[in-house]
Amino acid sequence: MTESQRPSGEYPMYPSYGNGDAAYPPPPAHQPAQPISTGPGTTVWPGSGGAHGGGDGYGSFGQGLPQLAPQPSGHKRRAKRPVALLAAVAVAAAVVGGVTATAVGQFTGTGSSGTDSSSVVSGTTVSQTSTGTVAGVAKAVSPTIVEIGATSTAGESTGSGVIITSDGEIVTNNHVIAGASSIKVTLSTGRTYTAKVVGTDADKDLALIDLEGASGLKTATLGDSSGIKVGDQVVAIGSPEGLTGTVTSGIVSALNRDVTVAKDSEGGQGQGQQGGGSDWPFEFGGQQFNGDTGNSTTTYKAIQTDASLNPGNSGGALINMNGEIVGINSAMYSASSSGGSSSSGAGSVGLGFAIPVNTLKADLDTLRAGNSS
Repeated sequence: MTESQRPSGEYPMYPSYGNGDAAYPPPPAHQPAQPISTGPGTTVWPGSGGAHGGGDGYGSFGQGLPQLAPQPSGHKRRAKRPVALLAAVAVAAAVVGGVTATAVGQFTGTGSSGTDSSSVVSGTTVSQTSTGTVAGVAKAVSPTIVEIGATSTAGESTGSGVIITSDGEIVTNNHVIAGASSIKVTLSTGRTYTAKVVGTDADKDLALIDLEGASGLKTATLGDSSGIKVGDQVVAIGSPEGLTGTVTSGIVSALNRDVTVAKDSEGGQGQGQQGGGSDWPFEFGGQQFNGDTGNSTTTYKAIQTDASLNPGNSGGALINMNGEIVGINSAMYSASSSGGSSSSGAGSVGLGFAIPVNTLKADLDTLRAGNSS
């Protein structure tokens, strides 16, 4: 074996292609190109740019070989792939998102229509941003609450009502219009109509009246009183003492209270009239409040609320926080002095009652048929 005298590392080691001298590849025909320093910070490689065939001869290295088309650097090619991939992912996400939104909309019935779809119920609409607020409920429902002025031989009385059809059907308490010879209704806009009685149910203290020549009115949505619970927040809207569109709020204090009221106008229900008389007499727990209910009475299961009710609220709406009518206000305890004869001495002490709206819905066809009792 011949010992090599080359210093270690003089030539790079290559894989062997055979034995003997063939164990190393032959040296290149030319020395590899070396950079030429032209000045501080500048390096020129032979054969690049316009140096082909000129200068020191290095530029002619490789002449005659086919030239490859210029290619973007490897770094640039790698940079483009993530961008293209991200674009493809974004497009795919948009497609999947659109399909998902469409599927959810079709399943829930809330597909986009290009308009604000924040309404909670038909008829009265509480926007999504105002849901659960007294202000939102008041804004949505107030246009559907009216003031009712009834004239009878006993004088003039004031009550409230709720619009349930766009052509002017209005529900109220029977005691508001009982014995009336004429009825005038004032909308929240101030416009007035003459109304006629369609049907009454004195046993449930309900009545249906109809405006003459009305159309295009905003209507209230009748909710489900079976779903309310003690402690639920509610809003009352009516015309206490003739103050149209008054809004108060409170909670449901109790359910299924047995409330007894007069069946006719002799008990003085719904007064707020000039010259006095008792206001909203009713019986509860074996006691009489606000005066004598008379001999002809009826008893129904009522919702108790601490929302402030005053003379003139009778027949108005008790509303949940979704803007749905859950009761028709019908009676309240007045802390007026026993000797007082004017309604100005009355005031709410947070003890009011409303007829559940489910009672009204069950009786609506009978009222529309014109039956009176």
